[in-house]
Amino acid sequence: MGEIESYIVLLVSSVLIRFSLIYSHQPWAKSYSQTITFLLLPIITYTITKTIAGNIALSLGMIGALSIVRFRHPVKNPLELVMYFNLITLGIAASVRTKWAINLTVITILIIFVVRYAHFLYKKYFKKNLFNTSFTEGVEYSTLEIYSQTKKDLIEKSSYLKKVVYDKEDGYIYFLSFEKEEDLTSFKSDIENDSDIKRIEANVV
Repeated sequence: MGEIESYIVLLVSSVLIRFSLIYSHQPWAKSYSQTITFLLLPIITYTITKTIAGNIALSLGMIGALSIVRFRHPVKNPLELVMYFNLITLGIAASVRTKWAINLTVITILIIFVVRYAHFLYKKYFKKNLFNTSFTEGVEYSTLEIYSQTKKDLIEKSSYLKKVVYDKEDGYIYFLSFEKEEDLTSFKSDIENDSDIKRIEANVV
């Protein structure tokens, strides 16, 4: 099997495993960070294997080099760890065969941009997020907390909405998250003149 075919098999396998987890009610696999991790990690491992094949000395050196990825403090974002792993692999692969480093670089960039563009298209045409928002992976989001006396369809139909809580005293409490500050500002300006809305708390990062 050629290199291109191997890459395709790895990518398809990663996607199928991801969707299997989601279908099995494992929502953690649906975030952007986890998606990129699923797609990149097999490619990185394949590159390492091809690089050190038949070279015991290089294999031992690889073990030492990749141990740098270990951190004393836990890394919340798995994509961050994969990127460090990726960069180290690039350096090692380039020292043996430049072709492997180039292949890994091109595939890494393609995966990141294709997944991001797919998210943009999905949100544009279906008005929903392709990925779950995860606040535990080290990624910061701008957030809005909206306190309304009455139920608001505009807010409840928004793709930015993450949680709704009803309280007898405060009424409806909406929690929304935004990747971009301008999206938060625009959404806030659309609702802040509503007389039913008692309070809006914004956290911009």
